Amino acid sequence: MAKKKATKKAATKKKATKTTKASKKKEMLLVGSKTKEALKGKGYNVSSDTLEAMNNYVYWLIEQAQKKCTANGRKTIRPYDILA
Repeated sequence: MAKKKATKKAATKKKATKTTKASKKKEMLLVGSKTKEALKGKGYNVSSDTLEAMNNYVYWLIEQAQKKCTANGRKTIRPYDILA
């Protein structure tokens, strides 16, 4: 009987740790306090999900720079890969 309980707990634990790509958040690349301070500027408010949206945009910029760099046969990302 003790074995069944241990097996059941192990199976439950496995299910709880399994995540999907959609629910997994990306690591925050921005410094929250500094970004909010810059966004507030002259009296603007910043919603709670703004930092996450900006973080996703930064990840998109990085992905685009990597693609452009690869397309040009380089392994070094340069400023114009991001800005242009």
